[in-house]
Amino acid sequence: MTKRIPLRSSKKLKEIATRYYRDLDSAAKDPNQKMAWCSSVGPAEILLAMGFKVYYPENHTAMIGASRLANEYIPVSIAQGYSPEICSYLTSDIGAFLKKETPLTKAYGISEVPNPDVLVFNTNQCRDVQDWFKWYALKLDVPIVGIHSPSFIDELSRSHIDSVVEQMKDMIIKLEQITNQSMDKSELAKRVRISFECSQTWQQVLETAATIPSPLTFFDGCIHMLPAVVLRGEQIAVDYYELLREELDERIDEGIAAVPDEKYRIYWEGMPIWGKLRDLSEQFSELKTCVVASTYCSSWIFTDFGASSNDPLVGMAKAYTELFINRSESSKEEYLKKKLEEFKIDGIIFHNARTCPNNSNTSYGMPKRIEDQTNIPNLVIDADLNDLNVYSEEQTKTNIEAFIEQLSGI
Repeated sequence: MTKRIPLRSSKKLKEIATRYYRDLDSAAKDPNQKMAWCSSVGPAEILLAMGFKVYYPENHTAMIGASRLANEYIPVSIAQGYSPEICSYLTSDIGAFLKKETPLTKAYGISEVPNPDVLVFNTNQCRDVQDWFKWYALKLDVPIVGIHSPSFIDELSRSHIDSVVEQMKDMIIKLEQITNQSMDKSELAKRVRISFECSQTWQQVLETAATIPSPLTFFDGCIHMLPAVVLRGEQIAVDYYELLREELDERIDEGIAAVPDEKYRIYWEGMPIWGKLRDLSEQFSELKTCVVASTYCSSWIFTDFGASSNDPLVGMAKAYTELFINRSESSKEEYLKKKLEEFKIDGIIFHNARTCPNNSNTSYGMPKRIEDQTNIPNLVIDADLNDLNVYSEEQTKTNIEAFIEQLSGI
């Protein structure tokens, strides 16, 4: 098999990640620096504008999953009374905390995660995130503030936006009490503008995969999305995606494929299986199949950040509420059908993640409806984002092989 050519930008990404986490570690030791924990699709721009350093527990627990450590930590949370059926991000992260361990030690030489001055969440992803953060608020005796987003939205209305804007205003008042300083509105506008630019360049990166052959895979995207998650609102994220986009454009010009001899193109719907990213990437490559696009990586495309130049809170409210995960079944179906056409998809894989029902669109007939409407076949994989106890290696491998063989007969 022709060997895959690694992305040059990966070296720069590693430098950025190292700097981000070591800066957090240094800031945690500075008594004058305020530290906020924020959910991954939370109002980070507000926190940055108020001078907080921002740490994202979801990125940390994805590292736990990718390091295949989750199943050492999940039982610790279960012993605290948590169900094995709830979010394995929550259970693996809390378990790691209780064991006083973190993958940051091996990756960056950091002994522990930074202690927060405040925890900030948004329920636009699920309810689990507020229960996850609430545990830490009680354990560490720190304040917690959150936004309770309207959910299962068909069309975003003015009342939806107004509700989230008012909650953000209330949040700012509480954060001002913690920092003892007022919000700088011009700094907030600047941070939202930078997040918008980050979103645009990240979108351009992902859209290179619409080219045949694709210069990028979903598995690459899961790694290179890090700046969009933990550094949006920072210029370094924009600069990195401009660099990555230029490299991908070069690959397109030179005909360099992410999967050599690409034959089939797959769309991945749902969460990654973090502990199996490399294995799955290699299997698809061997099958000359490129997983070119996903709902997950596109979750950090926030075109609505630019919705209002007069009031950045309006743009933020739209962006953080109009997420795929937060929409109605019909809205999700229309979104998916457009993506299948845009990326010239041959087949869809739906990941039915046991502990993440909000990010698993397999329970209410969507796979069959999409197939009936598009004639694009699908495969449902039963697994989880972090809990590998529910993952059958051989069954999944066999099912993928049979699915790609099915595509060859179409």
